[in-house]
Amino acid sequence: MKIIESTKIKEKAYFEKLENGLNIIIIPKANTNKKYVIWGTNFGSIDNRFIMPQTGEEVFIPDGVAHFLEHKMFEQKNGRNSLDVLMALGLDANAYTTNDHTAYLFECSSDKFYEGLDELMDYVQNPYFTDENVEKEKGIIGQEIMMYDDDPGFKLYLNTMDCLYHKNAVKLDIAGTIESISKIDPDVLYKCYNTFYHPSNMTLVVCGNFKPEDLLEEIKKRLIPKENQGEIKRIYDEEEESINKDRKEANMEVSTPIFMIGIKDKLPESGEIVKKHIAIEIILNMLIGKSSDLYKKLYDKGDLLAEPDLEYEFSKQYAHVLVGGQSKNPEGIYREFKEELSRLKENGLNEEHFERIKRKLYGDFVTEYNSVANIARMFLADFFKGINSFDYIEKFNTITKEYAEQILKEVFNEEKMGISIINPK
Repeated sequence: MKIIESTKIKEKAYFEKLENGLNIIIIPKANTNKKYVIWGTNFGSIDNRFIMPQTGEEVFIPDGVAHFLEHKMFEQKNGRNSLDVLMALGLDANAYTTNDHTAYLFECSSDKFYEGLDELMDYVQNPYFTDENVEKEKGIIGQEIMMYDDDPGFKLYLNTMDCLYHKNAVKLDIAGTIESISKIDPDVLYKCYNTFYHPSNMTLVVCGNFKPEDLLEEIKKRLIPKENQGEIKRIYDEEEESINKDRKEANMEVSTPIFMIGIKDKLPESGEIVKKHIAIEIILNMLIGKSSDLYKKLYDKGDLLAEPDLEYEFSKQYAHVLVGGQSKNPEGIYREFKEELSRLKENGLNEEHFERIKRKLYGDFVTEYNSVANIARMFLADFFKGINSFDYIEKFNTITKEYAEQILKEVFNEEKMGISIINPK
């Protein structure tokens, strides 16, 4: 197995790519009784058009299929539900779908790990879709869609994506719509499963107190042999560089307006994305984080009611900066935010503040390695983006004030900025 070590935090990751293409990552974690396994496929909500490697057929799928497939994977023949089986073993089991991947997981602090692994690897490799169970699921997911339609925070996020993007599927609800899921049938699900759930498109990550070589053999025992398949050709709509619109407002059941400022970025370049991500996190905290002058000013005025949420989201198909919060005066927040951006671009970043935020964020990154769940999920998500998670630790000290100022000017562009606001009804 290939071993990658982070000398700064004394952690190792063992990588193995099997003959069938499956990537396995094992991060040994001594002095813990917790074990965490997550098995992901590089298939998310934005992958709605592709060419099947097996047949060469171009396939268009309804919005929400990746999420629908995630729900259906637990149901097995004879009414057996694998999620119930895992929970009965005392394991904390779950699954989730994002824009760019789907994952199945459980956490274990008992001696039931290998029983859980039996069940996890069984249901993920043995789909069971029928007309009856697919129709039944439409009602369940339809209720979920309606619930999120009434969620102000979720609507705020989608409206921000609509501001930033013209065609990119990141602007669509991961679960799809009532209309789109009505078009899903077993044939669609099997086409997606057979294409995207092939081992060559999947990664399995385990973190806990294991001997990597022994665990690798246990995983291999549970794999069903599959023939190799060719490359999956994904087809995406070409996205314009400009934003779609500079604002979007809606009225919902909220006591105080909520807002989200979005800044559209160009698609990430693999060689620079880790450094860029770190620099953006530093800039956001210096700009409007809890220790910033702007936050103190807005909080003291009563315009900003709490520390805002700051995030840089990206995959191989999109990238954007998000700043969200609650305010009686979102327009004033937006104006002050732009003015502070202009001031920082003109005057540069304060060296002392930069170093303080940099040290604080480095501590946050290191703290992530205290949790087997955080480690495993981080390695999976980063791997699908072409990133080795240790790079965040190893490259942190290479971020200079001058580099951050360069990123500030390149990314925080007012012409690529929009705001979404949800007002009280």
